[in-house]
Amino acid sequence: MIDALNKAFESRVRLGIMAVLAVNEWVDHSTLKELLGVTDGNLASHLAALEQLKYVLVRKRFIGRRPNTSYRASAAGAKAFRAHIDAIEQLLPKP
Repeated sequence: MIDALNKAFESRVRLGIMAVLAVNEWVDHSTLKELLGVTDGNLASHLAALEQLKYVLVRKRFIGRRPNTSYRASAAGAKAFRAHIDAIEQLLPKP
């Protein structure tokens, strides 16, 4: 029954990252940090893990003279996250 759950999303931070990215086109690092209430280092390590799995895409650019890093869910990441949510829903009792 729990085999369909994706271990990549067991962490509450990774689950939160993917939930935010699932409903937004691009989200910058500071916005993710604020929404999730985590430190820069904690967020960066979880994003790196998701990036290694090819679940998130990274865009680095300058806005004016300031560097800006933004993230979005990749197609594979969105699909894996949706499958994970579907698996959770299957565990819940039907009304």
